[in-house]
Amino acid sequence: MFVLELTYTAPVERVEELLDAHVEWLDALYEEGVFIASGRKNPRDGGIILAVGDDRAHIETIAAADPFVIGEVCAYRITEFIATKTAPELAPYRQQLPS
Repeated sequence: MFVLELTYTAPVERVEELLDAHVEWLDALYEEGVFIASGRKNPRDGGIILAVGDDRAHIETIAAADPFVIGEVCAYRITEFIATKTAPELAPYRQQLPS
């Protein structure tokens, strides 16, 4: 599992110009089952996405295709973690520590 932290590198007005394209990009990745949660940070200086995947390089490729990245209004920090404990509703995403 991955935490994708977006930090805006441009004024929010520029971010807003790309918001519809960003939401379409998010929707497509929710449909694929890659993203399971997302939202704005508070204060509004970026956002957070929870993603499921086995391959960090694939997640990095996905992040690079974000219209916010293409439009040069945000930077990503990607953190991989092993979700060994989850709420019951997230049990399908629960992972085992490697042996």
